[in-house]
Amino acid sequence: MKRKKAAAGGEDIGRETRLELYRLQLELRYCEKRAYDLFLQNLVKGTSHLSLGQEAIAAAFGVAMRSDDWTFCTYRGHAHTLARGASMAGVLGELMGRQCGLLGGKGGSMHLTDVSKGAMGSYAIIGAHLPVAAGAAWSAQYRGTEQVAVCFFGDGTTNIGAFHEALNFAAVWKLPVVYVCENNLYMEYTAIHTVTAVDHPAADRAAAYGLESVIVDGNDADEVYRAAVQYMDRARKGGGPALIEAKTYRHSGHSRADPAKYRPEGELEKWLEHDPIKLYRERLAKLGVAEATLKDIETDAMRKVDEATAAAKASPVPALDGIERNVWADGGAAWRN
Repeated sequence: MKRKKAAAGGEDIGRETRLELYRLQLELRYCEKRAYDLFLQNLVKGTSHLSLGQEAIAAAFGVAMRSDDWTFCTYRGHAHTLARGASMAGVLGELMGRQCGLLGGKGGSMHLTDVSKGAMGSYAIIGAHLPVAAGAAWSAQYRGTEQVAVCFFGDGTTNIGAFHEALNFAAVWKLPVVYVCENNLYMEYTAIHTVTAVDHPAADRAAAYGLESVIVDGNDADEVYRAAVQYMDRARKGGGPALIEAKTYRHSGHSRADPAKYRPEGELEKWLEHDPIKLYRERLAKLGVAEATLKDIETDAMRKVDEATAAAKASPVPALDGIERNVWADGGAAWRN
């Protein structure tokens, strides 16, 4: 099978874009860490799924996308929602069940949505959003808007029927959708390679739908950014869908309840050496970005997280009468008309 490594070289993406990529990666990392701290304070109820270690993917696409493009993501969607410009206080408030939350405190961690920013929902059902993203792309194609739908999912989704159905229709209709597999090596508690017949769960299946087999280093924001620009631009011009497999690693377990003891000894330590933020900071320093500039970005990112935390904590819990709003009272046809 012909496999393509997405544009790792080529023209420089520019100093300002790189600084924006670093800023956004930091904000995502700090915000996710703060979400964990709030959980330990018993301020976040229920579970949540962190993407610590995977920030380069969300940041790269967030910077590359147009404001009217659409993001569809999974329950591990905090970073993708924030990367589209959703309110940080709104995200933390939603996790804490407060009125300032993106969904008024009623959706929680696994359903973050901000349609005004193109964040079209976090989907808790594995694979459910892949056909929805195809539908959004079909809408853009029909209306001629040149919008692109970008759909993020985990490696385990590649063994779900909706993955194959969505890829097939997207390819047949040449839809402007980019599917991004965040391959962090594990499904829930199971290593993907133990239940998948191919080495690369997304890329090795691309040929079945007439697509390129594209693999990128998901911990290298520059490489992901170049791939995002390349394949979104092609989709806008009528070139059809793309399937990108981004190799990455989550630093923590599947969720708060998972100590991740199923991982081989030394695996985490190896991946920590390939931490996306560590790599990117070193790259910026080599490119001549002053230490003072990097520290200013880091200080500003933490300030934003602190301010968002304070705002979310200060927000009251939703009023009880809100429980009857934004729900369907019956299963009849009236609400559809």
